Amino acid sequence: MKRSGAAASSIERFFEISLLLLVSSGAVAASICGWWDAPAFALAAIALAWRVARLAGARPAPRAAVAAVVAAWCGLSLIGPWNGPRGLLGAAIPLLYLAAAGVLAAARTGRGNLAAALLSFAALVAEALDSSGPGFFLALACFVPCAVGAMAAAEILRSLEGAAVQTPARRLPLRLALVAGSAALGILLLAGGLFFLLPRTADAAQRWTAAHGLRLGAFSTRVTLREIGELKASSQPVMHITIYSPRPVAGLKWRGGLLTDFDGREWTNPEPAAPIEPAASGHFALLSPDERRPGAHISYDVELEPADSTALFFAGTPESLDLRGAAVLRGASGVARLASRTPGIFRYSAYSRLEEAPERSRALFRAPSLDPDEAARDSRLPASLDPRIRQLAQEWTSGAATDIERARAIETRLRNGYGYTLELPPAGTRDPLASFLFVRRRGHCEYFATAMAVMLRSSGVPARLATGFESGLYNPLTGQWLIRASDAHAWVEAWLPGRGWTTFDPTPPDPDRGAASSLSGFALYLDAARTFWSHWVVNFDPNRQGMLADRFDEAARLAGIRWFDSIWDTGNTWEQRAERWLRRFGAWAALAALAAVGLWRFGPRALRALVFRRRVDRARRSAATAADATLLYRRMLAILERRGYHKPAWFTPAEFAASLPAGPLAAAAAEFTAAYNALRFGCRAPDRVRMGALLEQMSRW
Repeated sequence: MKRSGAAASSIERFFEISLLLLVSSGAVAASICGWWDAPAFALAAIALAWRVARLAGARPAPRAAVAAVVAAWCGLSLIGPWNGPRGLLGAAIPLLYLAAAGVLAAARTGRGNLAAALLSFAALVAEALDSSGPGFFLALACFVPCAVGAMAAAEILRSLEGAAVQTPARRLPLRLALVAGSAALGILLLAGGLFFLLPRTADAAQRWTAAHGLRLGAFSTRVTLREIGELKASSQPVMHITIYSPRPVAGLKWRGGLLTDFDGREWTNPEPAAPIEPAASGHFALLSPDERRPGAHISYDVELEPADSTALFFAGTPESLDLRGAAVLRGASGVARLASRTPGIFRYSAYSRLEEAPERSRALFRAPSLDPDEAARDSRLPASLDPRIRQLAQEWTSGAATDIERARAIETRLRNGYGYTLELPPAGTRDPLASFLFVRRRGHCEYFATAMAVMLRSSGVPARLATGFESGLYNPLTGQWLIRASDAHAWVEAWLPGRGWTTFDPTPPDPDRGAASSLSGFALYLDAARTFWSHWVVNFDPNRQGMLADRFDEAARLAGIRWFDSIWDTGNTWEQRAERWLRRFGAWAALAALAAVGLWRFGPRALRALVFRRRVDRARRSAATAADATLLYRRMLAILERRGYHKPAWFTPAEFAASLPAGPLAAAAAEFTAAYNALRFGCRAPDRVRMGALLEQMSRW
């Protein structure tokens, strides 16, 4: 026999909606994680939209449509992702979701729906293998309730096969949704609890994510003009920095590399680097006590995202470095970097002196103190330098008497006379620096910094190029500074007699940088979620577990709860500790025990009575159905039982009504029983107002 008509139709719709949400939520989560490309996402959206149209009454798509969708995806998107940086999984995940969407659009039977669910599950497993961000948790949180709902609906549909035709309960899908949601919530809470209670290491996840790190070649020992501009086109997070300072700090420059040789198109730093021996476990002294100078200092912790660069980023002049499990190299210029980059997120701490403006700072060195070989290296100009650049430098610095004035003059003319843009010049430009100064007259930080360094050298001032990041965005949700790839920057360090290497920045402000973005607040929440996921999920270990326990203990102390202090006081016997605990918490413990016993003894009965009363009231207010007839009749039996009249199991409703003593109660019971029989077995709707009034009368009598 076929399934019950209206009931099966209602549950089938719930089942189909659950499947649609299952595939759609996984596809959206994959797009947030960056797995999709535009053509594949568009095709999947079309397939899911067709499934929605089917739910609205459209005809099913032919099976040929599924093959066409998958073939179109293979033609448009297969080659790029398969050979891209994400490799095999980067192509498999969108393919699985796209196939699931296509199968779901054309499915006519349970086998097609099952295939769509299995494809979505396979995509979720693939994401688990190659995801270290909160996007996977989003996919899981959406998948679990949809999967529970679909499985529950499928089981109910299977059980309805062969059932007798009856009037459906209209609220079944809503209750089914609540059951599915409750089960899914319990699963997620249990999984989350196990995540935090069982320490683990992030080695497996780091091995999977090591190959997908940022490309930070611009901070190596070789940088080509326009390379930083290409990096600035991305908003991907690079590092998170926690600053410890008694006063607010902002606008810091985080230097990662120094470049000394320029050939007209490319900056390099050929100096060899030697390893630094740590003074203690993981502690490196970058400056000797004689080299340290007074001034404002800050301490900070840096969390570097997975990347292909060994650069370490510092604010100001770093004096010490703390890290574990890595060797550190340093060249003649004093720049520290890793000997090799470990996979995954890399953390270190540093202590730096912040630089002051040269006009306000006092002289720190006696001139001259720069090594002649270094001075010659940092004053070398390319042989192919356009002579107009030297003439322009002489023109701009003609009225300057000191090196500070020359540097400020060049810096001011570049900042005020040229425009900022991220539009890159043609890659085949013969002389990119001359083109910037005399033709385009606009560019990004690399061109401004290179122009100033070359013009300073042509004016007799040693100069070099510094690369790194600037400013960043402070996230009050995490208390960290978020540094993104778009914050990449290049500036100039010039040697000033008596002051040493001094920072100058000739790049004008980016007009689009300060523009308010409607997504900036949402981006901070996403960054906070990603940071939380990295700290407490990917890198959760016994140390993190101890930190979590300390936080819970601190929160309990702030709330005035000192359970463990009162139990585990040292210097007392266990009898004394037990006596003290009973004096302090004995009364509350007794009340809690009585409340627990009362809930265990009377709670279920009271809850059932409350639910029963609400269902009866709802049946009396709305149009009563055959399912409500039994509910109302049970209510009448409960009223009669309180008056001492119990219905034997072998009595029919009419026989029980006839057995009652003559009187108003018996008459009301007989009338109510006739209405019940008419509704339950005759499918005739009686006067529900009259039935409610009879129940009220019997309750009062």
